[in-house]
Amino acid sequence: MNSDIEKILVSEEEIAKANERLGKELTEEYAGKNPLFVCILRGAAMFMMDLIKHVDIPMEYDFMDVSSYGGENTTTTGDVRIIKDLDTSLRGRDVVIVEDIIDTGYTLDRLVKLFETREANSIKLVSFLDKPSRRIKHVKVDYIGVQIPDAFVVGYGMDYNEHYRNLPYVGVLKPDVYSTK
Repeated sequence: MNSDIEKILVSEEEIAKANERLGKELTEEYAGKNPLFVCILRGAAMFMMDLIKHVDIPMEYDFMDVSSYGGENTTTTGDVRIIKDLDTSLRGRDVVIVEDIIDTGYTLDRLVKLFETREANSIKLVSFLDKPSRRIKHVKVDYIGVQIPDAFVVGYGMDYNEHYRNLPYVGVLKPDVYSTK
């Protein structure tokens, strides 16, 4: 797998530092509250599990699986589908949506609107990676781990065709890997 990576964008050490910083910021923001962290599967699972180790307040979490890609696509279709919905009610809750990467903004735009209809008390967004050059839908990202350039990245939970999620860093996938399949 490592031989398919053109370059490492975010090292294991940088990942750890970003998670620690974000965890401290979220601890301060939600002191005295019991926020519900909503992990957007599958890409954000590794990030959320590492992140919440640094959140030093009572909190709960749930999982939601949505897709705007599918299969071997490397760009979003813009059609956001809910594959697995939440098991927890959002009514009156302070919600923190945890995402692996903000790209076009389609997914989070749809989720914020959906969560508003479910009467969440507040909704904040935390994303490990931010790729602002690709933004189409404006979404306010409250907490960002690392800002990256426009590149197709894998690792640390992010995949290409369900592979590379287990890499301990974020790397740029060589174009010949996904252009020949």
